[in-house]
Amino acid sequence: MNFFHSDILLYMKEGVYVNTESLVKEAKKGDKDALVQLIMAKKQDYYKLAFIYMKNKDDSLDAMSDMVVILHEKIYQLRNSDVFYSWSKTILVNCCKRLIKEKNKLISLDIVEEQSYEDELGAKDEQIMVEEHLSKLNERHQEVIKLRYFLDLDYQTISDILKIPLGTVKSRMSIGLKNLKESLGGDEFERS
Repeated sequence: MNFFHSDILLYMKEGVYVNTESLVKEAKKGDKDALVQLIMAKKQDYYKLAFIYMKNKDDSLDAMSDMVVILHEKIYQLRNSDVFYSWSKTILVNCCKRLIKEKNKLISLDIVEEQSYEDELGAKDEQIMVEEHLSKLNERHQEVIKLRYFLDLDYQTISDILKIPLGTVKSRMSIGLKNLKESLGGDEFERS
């Protein structure tokens, strides 16, 4: 049974509520079950983040598997239990980037799997057009735009995940959006 209270995960273990900090402490002592519980609590968030980079289910799951191995090997290095999830997401992003590099892929916006309820052709055409123009941007600009608008992450979270200053995130976002707007036709696109 899971409850969320003040961004601290609580779950029932042997009749006692345990929080994220306790799970991290147990995982640091080598408790694999505690690490699994931490990961499973945010598995959908991890998958969405990996999918933004990898563009398909198999590669996303591969990146997540790599992340789990690294977390298991390096969790003892984590000093502050409160940052477990941002730390693990940073590791996941790095796993994705490494896999992309290994496969000689470019981070581009291929069409993300369409969901069956999206039947409006006009919306799909517009999405394809925006993704095509977005793929023309610098990788760094694409990355912050995707994290912000596809995953709805705030600037500070993006900063934490990418390990770059908040000002750099804002700058990349501003430049990326400006270039995207120009690529789409500037004010003409806004009017249509």
